[in-house]
Amino acid sequence: MFAMAQGLTDVTSAVDHLLLGVADLDRGIKWVQERVGVRAAVGGVHPGAGTRNALLSLGAGHYLEIIAPDPAQPDANDERHLRDLTGPRLITFAVTARDIDSISTKARKAGLEVSGPHEGSRRLPSGATLHWRTLRVRNDMGAGAIQPVPFFIQWSPESPHPSSNSPTGAILESLEFEHPDPVRLASIFEALGLEGRVSARRDVRIRAEVESPNGRLSLT
Repeated sequence: MFAMAQGLTDVTSAVDHLLLGVADLDRGIKWVQERVGVRAAVGGVHPGAGTRNALLSLGAGHYLEIIAPDPAQPDANDERHLRDLTGPRLITFAVTARDIDSISTKARKAGLEVSGPHEGSRRLPSGATLHWRTLRVRNDMGAGAIQPVPFFIQWSPESPHPSSNSPTGAILESLEFEHPDPVRLASIFEALGLEGRVSARRDVRIRAEVESPNGRLSLT
């Protein structure tokens, strides 16, 4: 097990949201409800990205996004390889950013290649629109649909955080990682100002421990 030096932000507390990838949104919602005991609320679609989602809160400032291909966008590029998933899988996560431009500068100075910040939005069923900015770190640490290096998200001040209005009852307790090259993954976390618990494993895996109405459980 590897952990980074002191003075970094613990990755669990830094989480904005976890992405649970599924090939079919309705089945993903049912799968989560059976295990967690909370039914996620449909969030909306991502025009041009080919995806749609459903959300549930994981405590203040954290939430779970169930993300799936949008049948109404069959020609969209499946960048996250969601159609290849044979079952629900934690595929990546987002870290909260309060000053995403400074994070971009810091990452570049650390020798990391980044993309963004990019503007994003999603129309809610109510008709309102959420706005955010994201920053991604280009890397080769992923495997298939799973990308253990996070992206950063900064919400518009006018957009309520999804954890504040999504179904409640579950709490994120911890987030850990398994990777064939744990030292390198941990060093990328450190360059991004994060402390992550990474252990050696042949396959790439993200593991979240969640306290739920059905008890404590692991999502991977």
